[in-house]
Amino acid sequence: MGAKNRPAEGAMTLAEMKEFASFPSSTQRYIRRSLDIGLDRDDAMVRWSRDVVEAASIRAQARLYRALPDLRLLVPDDADLAAVEPFLAPLVTLVGFDLGQGRLTSFSAFRFLYERLIGAAARPWLPSAFCAAAALPHLHPELRRKLLQSISEAAATASGWSNRKPAFFPHWVEKVDTGSAAAPH
Repeated sequence: MGAKNRPAEGAMTLAEMKEFASFPSSTQRYIRRSLDIGLDRDDAMVRWSRDVVEAASIRAQARLYRALPDLRLLVPDDADLAAVEPFLAPLVTLVGFDLGQGRLTSFSAFRFLYERLIGAAARPWLPSAFCAAAALPHLHPELRRKLLQSISEAAATASGWSNRKPAFFPHWVEKVDTGSAAAPH
């Protein structure tokens, strides 16, 4: 039975890769940086910091992302309103920071990142967190409009969500020198 699932897993991985490739390069870069910070993969400061402004942003993001391990444990199993506040309030704060960086400019980019940062169990809560954070007053009104218009009716009103774990986690890829050495004549 495990072998039967492999082609479907491969197709889903490919679909995730295609979705990631559809994002602007600045969004791809921010998602990889955020995954390095949130999943403690690499030294984000060394890998991603290009100047003092970006270094300050990475430090702030790392401070906020310290809440991720707790959030992963707090994902509500159902619509128990008592379980929502301890999860959703800190999640909206994290999302508000990320949206404020101006690199996640659509619901799909946000969802792609947060499914990986928190896990598949967070999917039902992502539209709420996104809409709440996208409406925060610290965001420029034009950005708020663009963000809120990016969430489809289907995403906002879904009656169910997949519990399939994401398969593709984009990483930094070093440039490969493809210098074309001329063949001897």
